[in-house]
Amino acid sequence: MANKSIISKKKNGIVKLKVVVEKLQRSFLLGKKSWDHEGVPEDVKEGHFAVIAEEENEYKRFVVPLRYLSHPTFLSLLEQAADEYGFDHGGALTVPCRPAQLQKILAQESRRLGLM
Repeated sequence: MANKSIISKKKNGIVKLKVVVEKLQRSFLLGKKSWDHEGVPEDVKEGHFAVIAEEENEYKRFVVPLRYLSHPTFLSLLEQAADEYGFDHGGALTVPCRPAQLQKILAQESRRLGLM
C-alpha cells in the first residue's frame, strides 16, 4: 500500500512538472512573438531568459541559457515558483531560492555541460 502511495506521488509530481514546463514554453513562444527588441535587455541574448532568485529580501538577476531548463533541480525550482507565484507573474521569471543557491545550480550544470 505504501509503495502505491509513493508511485502515485511521483506520478503527480511528474504531471505537475510537465504542466509547468509546457506553460513556460508557451509563455516563451508567446512572448517571442510580441517582443519588441528594444524592450528586451541587451544582456538577454537569443536562446536565453532572465531569472530572478529571491528569498528573504535577497534578490539577484541571472541570464540563463534555455538548455538549463532540463536540469532537475532547476525544474524543481520552476515548480515551486508556479506554486508560489502562479503563471500570471509579470516580468522576469522569479524563483524562490537564495541567489547563491541558484548560482551553485547554474555552475554545476555549466560544468556538467563542459561550459566552464
